[in-house]
Amino acid sequence: MKTMMRGYEPRSTSSCAACKFLKRRCTPTCIFAPYFRSDECKKFAKVHKVFGASNVSKILIEVPEEQREDTVNSLAYEAEARLKDPVYGVIGAIALLQRKMMELQHDLAIAKDRLARYAAAATTTAPDFYNNHVSLPPFPEFYTCTDFNDSFCHSSSSPTPSFSRHEITVDDFVQIPYIF
Repeated sequence: MKTMMRGYEPRSTSSCAACKFLKRRCTPTCIFAPYFRSDECKKFAKVHKVFGASNVSKILIEVPEEQREDTVNSLAYEAEARLKDPVYGVIGAIALLQRKMMELQHDLAIAKDRLARYAAAATTTAPDFYNNHVSLPPFPEFYTCTDFNDSFCHSSSSPTPSFSRHEITVDDFVQIPYIF
């Protein structure tokens, strides 16, 4: 007995989005019908533009039925990314997020270093802590994520800035692993 899939609609009166887009009659055995509802024409159009209907049908036939919905969602996501960035696709988005993660890890390392210095200064002045305030040097100015040259999305003739405008020494005990 075949189970009903989420998002699947009976095709008694309407064709699936793929058959509508391809302007053909939707048959009861249509491979696209369970995954491209009749109101998802844009979704199929994007997938078709990047992969082609023939390739998508071959992929769906080769994939086990319980994994087809996830496969279609992955194809739709990749197609959307490829249309936005034809060269890098989702890899460009991943690289951008990894670059932002590295910047945040750098900022975290600086904050941990400052916190350690503050804690060390506070323990040396613990008896008079409430009367004497420990003053720290001000935070240096940092570039924000928008100040970086995003080589995947924009091109610029200006040189890529460093992480900070001032030299900052971060202790070597703060090692943050970065996996690419």
